[in-house]
Amino acid sequence: MPASSLYIGLMSGTSLDGVDGVLADFSGRGIRTLQAAFTPFPAALRKELMALQAASENELEREALAANALARCYAECVQQLLAQAPGPVRAVAVHGQTIRHRPELGFTRQTNNPALLAELTGVDVIADFRTRDIAAGGQGAPLVPAFHEARFGKPKTVRVVVNIGGIGNISVLHGDGRVSGYDTGPGNVLMDLWVARHTGKAYDEDGAFAASGKVDEQLLEILLDEPYFRQPPPKSTGRDLFHAEWLDGKLAQHTGLASADVQATLTRLTAVSIARAIQAETADKPAQAVYVCGGGAYNGVLLRDIEAALGGGIPVRSTEELGVAPNRVEALAFAWLGYQFTRRRPGNLPAVTGAKGLRVLGALYPA
Repeated sequence: MPASSLYIGLMSGTSLDGVDGVLADFSGRGIRTLQAAFTPFPAALRKELMALQAASENELEREALAANALARCYAECVQQLLAQAPGPVRAVAVHGQTIRHRPELGFTRQTNNPALLAELTGVDVIADFRTRDIAAGGQGAPLVPAFHEARFGKPKTVRVVVNIGGIGNISVLHGDGRVSGYDTGPGNVLMDLWVARHTGKAYDEDGAFAASGKVDEQLLEILLDEPYFRQPPPKSTGRDLFHAEWLDGKLAQHTGLASADVQATLTRLTAVSIARAIQAETADKPAQAVYVCGGGAYNGVLLRDIEAALGGGIPVRSTEELGVAPNRVEALAFAWLGYQFTRRRPGNLPAVTGAKGLRVLGALYPA
């Protein structure tokens, strides 16, 4: 009996809002998304995952307990998708929740309990995708560019796929087999932090709070004066750098701004850092279009800011135009990485991560 072509991909990102899941089919008729599901994190779990981003009391035990709670959230999402599957699912591919990312020290930590997830779902689980790339000298991130090329690449067409979750990253699909990309800096992480602090909302819906303010150019220059933005690729980042203390330190250099003006400036920061990265990577041949996925794709102000920062000549669109809803792309990417693992095919791109070579990514936890 041939192995099933159905996989479930799970992604919980830097925004810490919950887990996105997709049921994907890799039967040879393209990469198809059959179903999608979302399971929000309970408030207590989100708070604990946020706290585990930094050193704290009794963190080993607390992380283990958080991993168990996280696996139960994953299992809930998986059960929703299994109920809609037209046949047996070959494997669940799960990213885990990044709580530390320090490739310069040779490690990254995605908390998870894949063994418990396999036990709860009765399906093989493939997890721990980033550490193999880091072991080979890479950044372990971003891992989505290889998938972006497989799903969105088009011969003789330069396309840029921008994922805007908590952190922003770009994949430049050069149309000749080459792919470049890296983490550009903050995506939604600082905008979410600021809007939560001043309005109590989890995020700035469609950029409404930013739209009510004005960009402060002096603050923007202070924010852009961050060594990471000048660092050459390969590079990756996360909450280890772009966090509340980083933002407050920058704001202390330019005080007295209205909260809405700060929000507008943080939105522009994300847009400008993404646009500059795109321009640097497409200097020899401009992109014909930029396609945005992740939560940032639903922020109209941010998309307009990116288009303006690019000079207005390159259309900025949603990946919906390429057949994949923005909030499904990352989960689908990890389903694809699970598919690559079962075929013993590489999932990384050394030109992106800096690894010494192509590597099969992931570890198997049989049901």
